[in-house]
Amino acid sequence: MEKAEGAFLTISELASELDLPQHILRYWETRFTQLRPLQRSGNRRYYRPADVALVRRINHLLNVEGFTVRGAQKALADGGGDPPPAAPAPKNDETEAGADLIPRLEAIRAVLAKAIGE
Repeated sequence: MEKAEGAFLTISELASELDLPQHILRYWETRFTQLRPLQRSGNRRYYRPADVALVRRINHLLNVEGFTVRGAQKALADGGGDPPPAAPAPKNDETEAGADLIPRLEAIRAVLAKAIGE
């Protein structure tokens, strides 16, 4: 059974979702002061939606972008902790707004293909 959007997650649920061991999340709590999940009786951790977003960002910085823990701490402190805001939707006609989408996507595809050596 899937939890509702915005529901608190336990450490096991979050670790499972990110395919990480639970001790990694506990370690991150000691290294990233912004990460403070609720702790109930027996030290059970409950991650709020904001905590989940922060853990995902930390995971992305460390395991996708290749930051060190110190580098990720600096990136979060410098405002890199939040994903970039979505670009506002253009106010002109939808066909005009999407007209340059295909070339941009093709350029991204070419960069990715080059990166993986295709």
